[in-house]
Amino acid sequence: MKRSSLARTFAATALLLAPILWLAGCADSGSRIEQANRDGILHWGNGTEIQDLDPQVVTGVPEHKVIMALIEGLVMEDPVDLSPEPGVAERWEVSEDGRTYTFHLRRDAKWTNGDPVTAEDFLLSYKRILTQSLAAEYANMIYDYVDKAADYYFGRITDFSEVGFKVVDPYTFQVRLAHPTPYFLRILASHYSWWPVPIKVVEKFGGLDRKGSAWTRPENFVGNGPFRLKEWHPNQVLVVEKNPLYWDADRVRLQEIRFYPVESQDTEERMFRTGQLHHTNEVPLSKIDAYKRDNPELIRIEPYLGSYFYRLNVTRPPLNDVRVRRALALAIDRESLVTNVTRGGQNPAYNFTPVGFPDYHPKARLAGTLEEARRLLAEAGYPEGKGIPPIELLYNTSENHRVVAEAIQQMWRTGLGIDVRLTNKEWKVYLDAQDTLDYSICRAGWIGDYVDPHTFLEIFVTGGGNNDTGWSNAEYDSLREQALRASDDASRFAIYERMEQILIDEVPIIPIYHYTRVYLQHPSVKGYYPTILDNHPFKYVWLETPEAN
Repeated sequence: MKRSSLARTFAATALLLAPILWLAGCADSGSRIEQANRDGILHWGNGTEIQDLDPQVVTGVPEHKVIMALIEGLVMEDPVDLSPEPGVAERWEVSEDGRTYTFHLRRDAKWTNGDPVTAEDFLLSYKRILTQSLAAEYANMIYDYVDKAADYYFGRITDFSEVGFKVVDPYTFQVRLAHPTPYFLRILASHYSWWPVPIKVVEKFGGLDRKGSAWTRPENFVGNGPFRLKEWHPNQVLVVEKNPLYWDADRVRLQEIRFYPVESQDTEERMFRTGQLHHTNEVPLSKIDAYKRDNPELIRIEPYLGSYFYRLNVTRPPLNDVRVRRALALAIDRESLVTNVTRGGQNPAYNFTPVGFPDYHPKARLAGTLEEARRLLAEAGYPEGKGIPPIELLYNTSENHRVVAEAIQQMWRTGLGIDVRLTNKEWKVYLDAQDTLDYSICRAGWIGDYVDPHTFLEIFVTGGGNNDTGWSNAEYDSLREQALRASDDASRFAIYERMEQILIDEVPIIPIYHYTRVYLQHPSVKGYYPTILDNHPFKYVWLETPEAN
């Protein structure tokens, strides 16, 4: 998916304290959570200030959490197992060859401005994301699958009517795939690149191919989900409220959700402990053991389909030398890191794709000793690290990321003699630096967009919107195309094995660990089930009042 600082200036400190000040200003005497339970207001720690609310522009998990409350696609996810269930489309049929999907839209689905949601809304939304000038990083999520969509995106055809989308009538929409894709409905359900945008509204506020336009401001925003945007105070709080026009509004039990962009895990944990949050995004690493021991009912540690890794800018010396990259990868003691630092049941990562796929269990593994790492570094011309310039390691502002970076920094210093300097940047600036290759080593995380290994391995194709390493490999690109056209999963998974091996051999990234989801949650939150993607449709969540306990 999705891409998963205590600042030293007064201004940054003010941003850090803003959520607390907002809460304090709004709080009455007594427990905020008790009152919120009665009022149906969910207080949610969302980790950081979001990049935007445009589903065709954003790339992160924090954005996904908010957008899934505001916008609904053709298909949505079951809250327990994330299997596809009806969304805007109340039913659908699939052709015998597995390539044509016909969706029948609800006639009572509406945008928050009262307009009906029609097949043309989906058609024009997909045309927008396939407009190259928008530079949508997830455009490939459409053109990898839909017939002739890649031809349109890359300019080989100019007539959009040739692409595999068809408006049969205002409430019937058809998608023709380039090849059968058994997991296609899961993509539609879980990934916001397939969700519609209100085209007329987007056009009104700056044009279809412009990022960051005013259409996502509270006074302009139009969605079609179970909630509507009420307020957005950057670096303080974003508030959504129940949408009375939503087709399934009777099922929605929350009245509001308040998303707090708290980057400091210590601050967030303190807010939770003092009754100001129902849910935290993370837990300070130093407090995981204490919660497990003293308050096990409050801490959740669950499987999570994600990988924590470092991107390497292979266009910058000395990281343009595969021997240096491999030496860095081999010098990390992953077992010690997850046991003594992260402490949340994470799995040491020796390949990129995480555990959790029912039928995909890659054998490719990063293997080698510290002695081999030192030998490789010497072969590259840097014996015992001598002569290698200081290398910057960039991470997005977070105490947890800092602690991990400090541990790896020490491993590289003592094991290889390399001087690594840590730099943190707030989320938006960090994403920009990553996208423009303005870094040497960059902390990264990738959470599956759907339950299939393709969502991990397709990232690193040449020019991919989320590659962000400068790395290119023609064989890797060819294998990815073969995987898309494979006749069965066994053949496809064998191809992914080869792709994994190429990543391990060339090391454009350094896998560090495979995630677990570690967070704090108040017992009053109900309808919230462990899921491997950490997706939780808010329409099914409710708060149990104290009287009900």
